[in-house]
Amino acid sequence: MNNHLEQLIKFLEENELDLAYLSDPTNIFYYTGFLADPHERTLAFFVDRSGRNFLFTPALEVSSAHDAGFSGEVYGYLDEEDPYTKISEHLARLDDKFNRVGIEKSQLTVSRFEQLKRILPQTAQFLDLTSAIESQRLIKTEDEIAKMIAAGSEADYAFEIAQKYCRPGITEVELVNEIESALRKKGVLHVSFDTLVQAGKMAANPHGEPTTNQVADHDLVLFDLGTVHDNYVSDATRTFAVGSIDDRQRDIYEVCLEAQLAAMDFAKPGVTASQLDKVARNIISEHGYGEYFNHRLGHGLGISVHEFPSIMAGNDLVLTPGMCFSIEPGIYIPGFAGVRIEDSVYVTENGVEPFTHSTKELVTL
Repeated sequence: MNNHLEQLIKFLEENELDLAYLSDPTNIFYYTGFLADPHERTLAFFVDRSGRNFLFTPALEVSSAHDAGFSGEVYGYLDEEDPYTKISEHLARLDDKFNRVGIEKSQLTVSRFEQLKRILPQTAQFLDLTSAIESQRLIKTEDEIAKMIAAGSEADYAFEIAQKYCRPGITEVELVNEIESALRKKGVLHVSFDTLVQAGKMAANPHGEPTTNQVADHDLVLFDLGTVHDNYVSDATRTFAVGSIDDRQRDIYEVCLEAQLAAMDFAKPGVTASQLDKVARNIISEHGYGEYFNHRLGHGLGISVHEFPSIMAGNDLVLTPGMCFSIEPGIYIPGFAGVRIEDSVYVTENGVEPFTHSTKELVTL
């Protein structure tokens, strides 16, 4: 039994919960070592407060669960079978009454919650495990951080490829293809999210996507990317200049960099998430670009590219060693240009360390 699972069982004991039902694939991986995307099928992990547990998967995933190193019981179901009837049969083998059941309210669909209620006692109470699991996953172990450092190195390599191919005339989509092809040749099987390339005024949309828009001379070009290394992710952004740029473009880049470096320097144990956001936001606002920084400063990451916590105004969570999150201020001026500079970091005893080390000084291609 891994330490993560032991902590969950301890939580069940302390809060007098009879059973935990987990359906988020990343949470299931966290406690079992088995990661899968079940698509529309049912994937679930059950554990009671005495530590008895089992995985329930589509039949085609049973052998993969064993291969992943999960040492408990694994039960499967065929597509033509009712998964919750099968689950009921396996729960009955535990020979217990499950009156207080922990679930992930942020993950569980209404239809599956109704199926779960159908197979449990009518008197069952359901309590939300979301915050408890988020708090546990918040602090990464040395092994988890080592995997994210490796993913960060892969992201740095991706930025090298970006610089190699980013020239006038190439499209955003072609740049994505060059980056992801080079990563695959290097043995990186998965990116942590769809690689984002935005050139010129297209980068003013923080949640845009690559198009056939061509890179032009005098453009700022934004690259937001990450990889998956042993099931842990990286996430970083760099913005490059193609040829000469004007004073306004240079100014928004330098202001964004000043904000990012100030936040990196300020981040340390004892600082709150809202204080950290304010450091970067104040710098951007003082230079007259406050309205163009329209998202939070950062987000947690680990198994998923967006995890708890949010680094934003109103969040008084205190930073502690082992937390991992992004620091990514941006300035997005519609119809003109966009700049974002991002490192993901882990908190140490006296500051933070980035997972990526590509230069943040303005690179002119």
